[in-house]
Amino acid sequence: MSTPTLSIPSAPAGAAPLLPVVGADLQAPLVHGGSIRYANLDYGASAPALAEVAAHLTGILPYYASVHRGAGYASQISTSLYENARRTVRTFLNARDDDAVIFTRNTTDSLNLLAGAVPCGEVLYLDVEHHANLLPWQALPHRSLAASETLAQTLENLRLELAAGNVSLLAVTGASNVTGELLPVAALAALAHEYGARIVVDAAQLAPHRRIDVAGWDIDYLAFSGHKLYAPFGAGVLVGRTDWLDAGRPYLAGGGAVKEARLESVSWTTGPARHEAGSPNVLGAATLAKAAEILGGLDPEAWHAHEAGIRRRLVEGLEAIDGVSVHHIFSDSDRDQGTIGVVNFSVGGYDAGLVAAYLSAEHGIGLRDGKFCAHPLLKRLGLPSGSLRASFGLGSRLEDADRLVAGVRALTEQGLGWDYVVDAGRWVPANDTREYPEWAPNTPGTAGAAPCNTD
Repeated sequence: MSTPTLSIPSAPAGAAPLLPVVGADLQAPLVHGGSIRYANLDYGASAPALAEVAAHLTGILPYYASVHRGAGYASQISTSLYENARRTVRTFLNARDDDAVIFTRNTTDSLNLLAGAVPCGEVLYLDVEHHANLLPWQALPHRSLAASETLAQTLENLRLELAAGNVSLLAVTGASNVTGELLPVAALAALAHEYGARIVVDAAQLAPHRRIDVAGWDIDYLAFSGHKLYAPFGAGVLVGRTDWLDAGRPYLAGGGAVKEARLESVSWTTGPARHEAGSPNVLGAATLAKAAEILGGLDPEAWHAHEAGIRRRLVEGLEAIDGVSVHHIFSDSDRDQGTIGVVNFSVGGYDAGLVAAYLSAEHGIGLRDGKFCAHPLLKRLGLPSGSLRASFGLGSRLEDADRLVAGVRALTEQGLGWDYVVDAGRWVPANDTREYPEWAPNTPGTAGAAPCNTD
């Protein structure tokens, strides 16, 4: 008699983290007492460091020393780490061999750098952009365009604007930091080039969620941030064609950016060094590159399936709750293939900041509320006072989505379980009973509220 074969169903996509992250088992105190595993649904602001990235940092930290300026053993190793990071980033993005890879502080820094190198003509951008890809262009000749209800009509309107002429640069996001909707980057690049313009892509949200192909998509410039790519220490990247960058004004005036400095004048160098004056963030570059190397080795299908499973669970759960609205920019965007791990929603009758404070204090959930540094878009979506954003990634699990849905449902059915007050611009629990680490400089409400998350 043969032994029967048991059919054991595989765990649903997103049930467990795809990769281990630092802080995965962090315990969050609850205002009613006790604690619970912290459900981090704020990856879109800063993603937790991958455990392997943290281990890499520990390994290289003893060799931390000056870069490009020392003949010592540790300096030579640090210089090698820093320069090799450029090659790793180029491979991760499939950038062209002659593209510049410039290390910056973050996406905002990268786009401000590029703004100083645009030679002439106007910069064209949509109203869906994060302030990082909106404000730098306002100091230049520029033209803005409100996105239409559909992505298809938006592309057609961009075509008309480009056809009108005098556009030198089309600035677009790869994925909305508000709703997670993807824009067709390759198609936009082809459209810009058809009318003699170049394209820059804000990939701060795209890079942590999708494989990018700079050469294949014919992208001229691309920027992203390490702190969203599961790497700590505040490094960013600008990658792109060298002619504008070599001719543009140096981003910082200082050591390392010059061929020769004189008392009254200077001859600037070319290449990445032109825009990297001063001592560089070698640890930031090295950890960013390590994160890029790890993400570059992921199976793209498993990567997408993991996040799509969590997103589907979250959207379906939220949409089933009376009074909850899930927000989108385009009515024709693909809600599965055309989105990353970001869900934007609001709860009728409740201020977004109050909902976020409630979810944190009573359910141990961290997410983002506000305008997400995308004020024009939030206003056009009819959300002038802000909304809520749940964002997730490689270290997330279905349990996080389920807990958020359960917390929102409890709010709509039972109301708040604690009193809340506004302190320094933010909602916080009144008479907060939670304990914080003794080394924490501020408890909630004492540091003031930033009007939007930054890059």
